[in-house]
Amino acid sequence: MSVKYDVVVAGAGNAALCAAISARETGLSVLVLEKAPKHKRGGNSYFTDGAIRFAYNGIDDIRKIIPEMTDEEAAKINMPSYHVDDYYNDLMRVNNNKSDPSLARQLVSRSFETITWMHSHGISFELNYKNQSFEGDGKFHFWGGLPVKTHNIGMGLIKSLNKRAEELGIDIWYEARALDIKKENDRITAIEVEKGGQIVSIPVHSVILACGGFEANKEMRAKHIGPEWEAAIVRGTEYNTGDGLQIALKAGAARHGDWSGCHSIGTDYNAPKVGDFSKPGDIFKKHSYPLGLLINRDGERFVDEGADFRNYTYAKYGREILKQPGAMAFQVYDQQVRPLLREEYDLEEATAFQADSVEELADMIDVNKEAFLKTIAEYNNAVQDGSFHPNEKDGKGTRGIHPPKSNWALKLDQAPYYAFPVTCGITFSFGGLLASIDAEVLTADATPINGLFAAGEMIGGLFYDNYPGGSGLMSGAVFGKLAGKSASRYVKTIKTEETTL
Repeated sequence: MSVKYDVVVAGAGNAALCAAISARETGLSVLVLEKAPKHKRGGNSYFTDGAIRFAYNGIDDIRKIIPEMTDEEAAKINMPSYHVDDYYNDLMRVNNNKSDPSLARQLVSRSFETITWMHSHGISFELNYKNQSFEGDGKFHFWGGLPVKTHNIGMGLIKSLNKRAEELGIDIWYEARALDIKKENDRITAIEVEKGGQIVSIPVHSVILACGGFEANKEMRAKHIGPEWEAAIVRGTEYNTGDGLQIALKAGAARHGDWSGCHSIGTDYNAPKVGDFSKPGDIFKKHSYPLGLLINRDGERFVDEGADFRNYTYAKYGREILKQPGAMAFQVYDQQVRPLLREEYDLEEATAFQADSVEELADMIDVNKEAFLKTIAEYNNAVQDGSFHPNEKDGKGTRGIHPPKSNWALKLDQAPYYAFPVTCGITFSFGGLLASIDAEVLTADATPINGLFAAGEMIGGLFYDNYPGGSGLMSGAVFGKLAGKSASRYVKTIKTEETTL
């Protein structure tokens, strides 16, 4: 190759393109490698519903990234503050205090400045009215620290990032798979790429690996997470097969984080086995379970559906569904909560059963009928008095059954009744690389590998066991931006040294 780049970014999702834009805005030449064809570009980011978690001080901060919001609209919004410490505490709490404190603090403290930086580069945001607010007293009451999403969900995010990359003169190669990095005198000198059936070597000063985890690699899932994970649906791109992780480990990087864990959810039992680019936007998810019951084929409940807001439980309940007979379960609701269910339940793609009695419903689904009816009867008898408030943890729970339902426990007794079959869908693997707070890839003794950086799902140590909704997009953007800046500093140092020789 005759062309030499300052930075090559492996990957073309949110983290990768943020890294590329960050590096390019400092004047560096940048090449992005996308393993997928152009019509399947964007990695897992393309499939997200766009919710992005950041710290903010109230509605005025929100209006900085949604400047088109009118005073009249703002007056009808109840927007509780979500401070840096709130974000940090949520992150640590849902990850059982296992998250790397330095990475966690970097993520939350940089979140607002990063989302305003994204907005400055043409990324549009909007309020997540449908999924994160309830209407009452003439106002929209937001909850859960996740009020904002990208315009036109993941599709819009990827479109806007690519538009900005084109405006900045960033080169993008499609159907280009990163294979290996080459070093001389302990410095990166080239990256090997498979493209068009040939292996080419691209001279480069630095490499940013932002090409996702190994969730689409059955062998790696079975090896690291467990053999039962071969049965999991891959919710996003089929191209995240661990290539970047293998490249980094070969170069001397250390593993970090929860290699036996992953982000997974309850998704429609009949969802595609891998992400369908013709139906993006996370349309197969089923996230209203806190308002109903989760019952397996044996007719038994197996989690506390109301333990917390779904933002803080959905990423671990997917694996609980995988443990059930046939790797499936049923979300069960009655008419009193049916109007409150999220919009994905109304889509034509949703697999649904409806009946005028729970007995008829049991006859329609693959469940132990006797146990199913007994479970519902015992649950109804255990429901305690109290006021039902879906926008807060209302303490309206059960007594005398296991597992309990801690919040939002309404008796299941108003026809018609509904059942939605769900299975486990894997989103991304938690295991990644040891990295500094500036996105430098590190060896086991915490020494930076000269010229090698990482972002997105490839940074290990943030998520263990669980996941606060919207943190993945924010982490990708924060550490993508940092990786671009760090690569810029490194490259400029190298160039200065080369000039003085």
